Amino acid sequence: MNRPIDDPEQSAPLRAVLRETPHLFEPFSLRQVTFHNRVMVSPMCQYSSVDGFANDWHLVHLGSRAVGGAGLVMVEATGVTPDGRITPWDMGLWKDEQIEPLARISRFLKDQGAVPGIQLAHAGRKASTRRPWDGGGSLAPDQGGWQTVAPSPIPFAPRYPIPLALDETQIADLVGLFAAATRRALQAGFEVIELHGAHGYLIDEFLSPLANHRTDRYGGSFENRIRFLREIVAAVRPIMPDDYPLFVRLSCTDWVSGGWTEEDSIALARILKGEGVDLIDCSTGGMVPGATIPTGPSYQVPFAAGIRRDAEIPTAAVGLITEPAQADAIVREGQADLIALARVELRDPYWPLHAAKTLGCEIPWPDQYLRARD
Repeated sequence: MNRPIDDPEQSAPLRAVLRETPHLFEPFSLRQVTFHNRVMVSPMCQYSSVDGFANDWHLVHLGSRAVGGAGLVMVEATGVTPDGRITPWDMGLWKDEQIEPLARISRFLKDQGAVPGIQLAHAGRKASTRRPWDGGGSLAPDQGGWQTVAPSPIPFAPRYPIPLALDETQIADLVGLFAAATRRALQAGFEVIELHGAHGYLIDEFLSPLANHRTDRYGGSFENRIRFLREIVAAVRPIMPDDYPLFVRLSCTDWVSGGWTEEDSIALARILKGEGVDLIDCSTGGMVPGATIPTGPSYQVPFAAGIRRDAEIPTAAVGLITEPAQADAIVREGQADLIALARVELRDPYWPLHAAKTLGCEIPWPDQYLRARD
């Protein structure tokens, strides 16, 4: 029979352990936004939109993670332009009509105590593909696909089409599209904006020497390759309220010789911190197929730890973090400030509620579910 925490028959050390809040469930603030715990639901594409619109699937998918206790719930990679989507079924924020369906979601997330966030993205040369359950791969124009764009005319893989290299006018237009999508995201009620600079998509393509062979002011040197991202940050940050944090997701290494490195990520993070970015969401890979990636539990956490330490900026850790004690230790040891969960949240939308119990503490349950708490 379970005894209440204040049962006098329990030992004092045990009562102290149960009363101590695990680091994973301590609040965390950036600017004036406070997350009630360190669990962040990663942006995960659902490939379920029509013409970029959020729908009931997204409301239930994202809403259930907020009901499940996550402190921050991020909407999937959301295209700033139709041809910036990974697939024709991706979320979008390129027109005003897309605001209200997302506002419905952000309102529900807030009602459950979660901070609503959204990731803004352009897929670059990895756009115009089939959904994963349809086999993935490039989608031809006669199948609903479109011409892709990139920093340089280098295809992602042998069976992918050659993207059109963006000129400087088109680059400036894209910076404006990120700014316009940010305005719409704020109108929809989101309190965290994340720029997707990872996984081989457009911003990441500019960063990496593997995809960026330009000879103008957007290519060649490190300073030139980071210019596109810096211009987006410079356009987006003034639009956002000073109270709201701006995240950037980076692939901290390409895992390929001659590509983007951890040292590059640290140097970029230092610069971004000075330009108004509040947190680096640390992932890896995705630039080229066939990279050798040493996956395993917490395999990407050292990148979050290194950037947090050397660039002195908060980080989120992601990648095969599945166990409550594992997640708590990452925060407790100062390796990251947020734990970004993906597949484990798909398997269990109520992971935070269950993790708190495993770690010996209680966090609020929805009143509707209290009968199932004990």
